[in-house]
Amino acid sequence: MKTDASTPGAPRRRASPLRILFLVIFVATLAVPFFNRVTPTLFGFPFFYWYQIACVPVASILIFLVFRAEDNGAE
Repeated sequence: MKTDASTPGAPRRRASPLRILFLVIFVATLAVPFFNRVTPTLFGFPFFYWYQIACVPVASILIFLVFRAEDNGAE
């Protein structure tokens, strides 16, 4: 038995254009040459480390915003 979320008669939902925000955080965390440096430091942490640590809550907020936007559109 095939377990597919889309059934033949069900209307397909389009992905929200807000998903482009995922690309922003994806590029921001993988573009290492842009943040591969020591200065400026924050609480003794080199820029390389605190930049990555700061990306975690930013990514979480972006994921939450896209989820809420898509969830509201489904109802």
